[in-house]
Amino acid sequence: MKKQISFLIALIIGISFTNAQSIDVQDVTIEVSVKNYNEQPSQGEQIMFVSKLTKESYTGTSNEVGEFTIKIPGADVYQIKIKGVGTDQDYHEMEIPALKENQAYGIYELDVMFEPPRVFTLNNVLFDTGSATIKPSSNNELKELFDYMSLKPDLKVEIAGHTDDVGNDESNLTLSQQRADAVRNWLIRRGISADRITAKGYGETQPVASNKTGEGKQKNRRTEVRLLNN
Repeated sequence: MKKQISFLIALIIGISFTNAQSIDVQDVTIEVSVKNYNEQPSQGEQIMFVSKLTKESYTGTSNEVGEFTIKIPGADVYQIKIKGVGTDQDYHEMEIPALKENQAYGIYELDVMFEPPRVFTLNNVLFDTGSATIKPSSNNELKELFDYMSLKPDLKVEIAGHTDDVGNDESNLTLSQQRADAVRNWLIRRGISADRITAKGYGETQPVASNKTGEGKQKNRRTEVRLLNN
């Protein structure tokens, strides 16, 4: 079984004794290629390089052929992450050594190979009790989902609504559908094409935890995003 995330890094051209006048000796140029496990280019993936020294973050976004070029300061260690919705996924650490006298950085080539999760939960998308009114605090995560879909113009998703087992089956099914519709409509109002988003309520039929505890009920009251193609 493949791991959900894998990382292949190739420093093809490391430090070279190139003419220092032709290359910025402080910054490193990194050519990044992003592919899935079938070695198909992945468009719209945001790869972040987070400096351990300064905590600064540098982000590039893969184009239609899965590539981008970025410059980041040298002489540092970077945590490489892939931006998701609600959470960022840690990948690997990359060390760029300090230059010695008369040295200059060459071009680093970085190959990222991974499969995004097929289903993820919008943990911070919340509703008023017993209703499909989205709380204002949900806007940040919904904006992340909007950005995610905007960078992947061919992506289609299902918004899946779920409830706990409080109340009767029919009312829970209705409420979950209304909440899924509310998220779908939020995205459509902001410009995502309606034919890219379906909404389906599952009520209490697909719990991920026991409904015998408050914590379990809270986990079951959730909104999921299911990738239909990628």
